[in-house]
Amino acid sequence: MIRIRGHIGEWPVDLNIELDEQDWAQLARNLPLAPSERVIDAAPSADDSLWHTARERLRRAGRLDGPELFAELEALTGSASMAKRLLVRLRHCDQVRVENGTDTASYHWIGEGCPAS
Repeated sequence: MIRIRGHIGEWPVDLNIELDEQDWAQLARNLPLAPSERVIDAAPSADDSLWHTARERLRRAGRLDGPELFAELEALTGSASMAKRLLVRLRHCDQVRVENGTDTASYHWIGEGCPAS
């Protein structure tokens, strides 16, 4: 479901649009891909290379705060969305411990062999 709220002139708008899986798939087919997604779709090994580099960066540092790690991953990938994907993968990696602070999370390397997937 998509909810649209706002105003058209002085008139308030509150609109709910319900889409089933087929509708979402049709919409997705018509959306242009971001440049970083085109490269990854065309060459799956690029994703593996970025994943390896992200893990290696954290391993070498031992510990990085979330914003610092995000900035490095964004610079590496050239894409905020790809950097977020890598952060999520690191968060779920068995060799990474994430400590949530009051303002930010800290990523800690705790092992030597994160799975490649």
